Amino acid sequence: MTKKLLLIDGNSIVFRAFFAMHTQMDRFTNQAGLHTAAIYGFKLMLDHILADFQPDAALVAFDAGKTTFRTERYAEYKAGRNQTPTELTEQFPYVRQLVKASGMHAYELPNYEADDIIGTLAQAGDQAGYETLIVSGDRDLTQLATEHTTVAVTKKGVTQTEHFTPAYMLEKLGVTPTQFIDVKALMGDSSDNYPGVTKIGEKTAISLIQEYGSLIGLYEHIAEMKKSKRKENLINEKEIAFKCQDLARIRRDAPVTVSLADLTYTGPDHAALVDLYQELDFKSFLTKLAPDEATAPTGEAAVTFTPLTAASLAAVGQLKAPLTLHIEQSQANYHLAKVEGFALGDGQHWFASRDATLLTQAPIKGLLADPKVAINLFNAKAHLVLLNRLGIDLTGIDFDLLLASYLLNPTLNADDVGTLAHEHDYLAILSDEELYGKGAKRQLPTDDAVFLRHLVAKGQAIAKLQPQLVAKLKANEQWPLYTQIERPLSTVLAQMEMAGIKVEKATLEAMGSQLSERLSELETAIYQDAGEEFNINSTKQLGTILFDQLGLRPIKKTKTGYSTSVAVLEKLVDQHPIINKILAYRQIAKLQSTYIAGLLKVIHADDKIHTRYLQTLTATGRLSSVDPNLQNIPVRLEEGRKIRKAFVPSQPGWQIFSADYSQVELRVLAHVTGDANLQADFLAGEDIHAATARRIFHLLPDEEVDPNMRRQAKAVNFGIVYGISDFGLAQNIHVTRKQAHEFIQAYFAEFPGVEKYIHDIVASAREQGYVETLTHRRRYLPDIHAKSFNLRSFAERTAMNTPIQGSAADIIKMAMIKMPAALQAHGLQARMLLQIHDELVFEAPAEEIPQLAQVVPEVMDSAMQLAVPLKVEKKAGATWYDLKKLPD
Repeated sequence: MTKKLLLIDGNSIVFRAFFAMHTQMDRFTNQAGLHTAAIYGFKLMLDHILADFQPDAALVAFDAGKTTFRTERYAEYKAGRNQTPTELTEQFPYVRQLVKASGMHAYELPNYEADDIIGTLAQAGDQAGYETLIVSGDRDLTQLATEHTTVAVTKKGVTQTEHFTPAYMLEKLGVTPTQFIDVKALMGDSSDNYPGVTKIGEKTAISLIQEYGSLIGLYEHIAEMKKSKRKENLINEKEIAFKCQDLARIRRDAPVTVSLADLTYTGPDHAALVDLYQELDFKSFLTKLAPDEATAPTGEAAVTFTPLTAASLAAVGQLKAPLTLHIEQSQANYHLAKVEGFALGDGQHWFASRDATLLTQAPIKGLLADPKVAINLFNAKAHLVLLNRLGIDLTGIDFDLLLASYLLNPTLNADDVGTLAHEHDYLAILSDEELYGKGAKRQLPTDDAVFLRHLVAKGQAIAKLQPQLVAKLKANEQWPLYTQIERPLSTVLAQMEMAGIKVEKATLEAMGSQLSERLSELETAIYQDAGEEFNINSTKQLGTILFDQLGLRPIKKTKTGYSTSVAVLEKLVDQHPIINKILAYRQIAKLQSTYIAGLLKVIHADDKIHTRYLQTLTATGRLSSVDPNLQNIPVRLEEGRKIRKAFVPSQPGWQIFSADYSQVELRVLAHVTGDANLQADFLAGEDIHAATARRIFHLLPDEEVDPNMRRQAKAVNFGIVYGISDFGLAQNIHVTRKQAHEFIQAYFAEFPGVEKYIHDIVASAREQGYVETLTHRRRYLPDIHAKSFNLRSFAERTAMNTPIQGSAADIIKMAMIKMPAALQAHGLQARMLLQIHDELVFEAPAEEIPQLAQVVPEVMDSAMQLAVPLKVEKKAGATWYDLKKLPD
């Protein structure tokens, strides 16, 4: 049997993994703050390649340093590259550890690149009769392809590869592997920073090598070429072309000190992998190892349970509180989901069934409805809604794994028990085999016995994690945040969601027809301006019309052509009347598709929309609305605002009422900074933006604040706590950077307490690694010490604004929790329906509106005691659109 040799371009794959996963950097840090995205991506690639290729010998080659024989021959070789981010360089030692623990050889050679090591060993493999696979993220290595050597180049991420053989190269590129070196010599390489011949790109280079066979052949026949600028460049830059050929050629005779016999692949060292995975917090990789190697918690009993039937229901009554309930639902939207099955137990005894109707039978229904019986679960709100649909009132919720995990670390907010249990190192019960059956994929088991064991395993995880997570919440001073805000809020949100808000289909459909007519009119007008019909939604066709045919000045080009983004179009408004029509077309088209058609799809049989509020999505604690997102209905565009006309009270004679906190974040800022001037302006009841303008523009008492001054002051007010730079402020208010800098300095001079707060909170974040809201809601900032300026600056801005944003979110949550009891105490029929950022929306009989306008602000004003008063603006009207401001 032919032996197999695997050669991996370590630097290339690590870089590829890092940049493929850099958007998820926050997810990939261990508890010590080490970035791990590149290591994780490299591991994914290794698993994929090793399982697929199954080598007999393997080596991962690394670059030894920036100085090589190529830099001696051409000083500019690879010059100008950005410095490797510290977040990446710190991962290389761990990648080498991973290579060794995986049973492979890691090697580097001074004065040579990883490519040359691979080229030399691939040559040795060819001569020894090996089948060789080279893996790289760099297409340059395709020159090493031979009859026995395949070069796999990563395409998307690090696990998808394109396999280059000599035949495939000829088919795809039209040249052989050896000829590809000469193609590179002519076209150059911007990444490696060698120039090639002026004005010769890849297509031209391939064409020339195809015609003349090689670089030498080209220059042997160059006199025969027709006179042209290209010929002139080729002649003048012959020396450059051959120098680039030398730089592009991967050496196959480098003085490597290892032989093929040294590269025997031994398979993974499981103990070393366990140690490494634990240090890196790679819990998912740990769970894939054998159970004894995954260092699972000790002393766990096997998953045992009684399949529940109508005949065995009476035994459930012997369970002792606290009880743990886990319900598996068919989809994320619990307003529509079916109950696939459930498990109920007390930690010692467990019952499970696929039959949801058993939940409605005694004694289960009684236990769930008894406020004295403490219930542990995952995602209380989902259980409240699902059980309510079955006619069951769940009242004794005690521990919610989803909420507790989120409060301990907002990034731990997965919507699956198994995933969160792994995150919290609870591995024994939730091995994949226990959850899904031997050899099964990660999806709900179809086999009844395995599925019931799956349900109970998740229930056990919830029960076992409860004391551990409660202890952590108390240690973090977050127990009141859990018991007094997040847990009771889930019940309030469930009630709001179940109540829903009525939406008139006919109104939406009529709007849809009007928007369709408007789109048709705009379409015709755009075609007239363009002089022809085309696909307005096609970026390529629109770019051709605007920049090639109408001759507008391009602002930005992408790999696929001209950019026609909104930002680009807005800069072209003055160049042609077609631009405003295209912008209007896009706005109307989005309203039509996203909001009119989108809302019509999600109206339930009761003519209401039942959104879902996510408590655990944002790092600041703000709620998010999905299925559909009612917090995102446009308000600035009049045609968008009109969509709110379809949102109406559910009963005749009722009205919509809203109460909105006024400038709550700035009021929180005044409180947390203790700034005397900012507090004085709020205590005086002034328009805060006008008051700020008066201060930073140094106006005399009899001088008025004009609208532009107020607008600029408003931008400073809201920008300052978000760490806005003079550049950012200048862009926002259309002034010079110098003027913006002066505004910021004037602001800090007038509000020194704010400047001190910004300095102190960043210093605290550096010391503690996190910041907190007034209620001890935490946000961890792993990048606060990053050497990358961009990452560190973002972490610093996050440190500044999270306590403000998060505290504002906590304030409205506290008001929402108090609201149902206040409405009931005043005998009001009013119902709270929606939370839209800092606004609460209700429906109520028209005659209750005057009293509601007193009760709701009183609750909201008293939600949290600040050093400055909270202020609430009230509105009421026949629809959500028709709200009119009510007097104080």
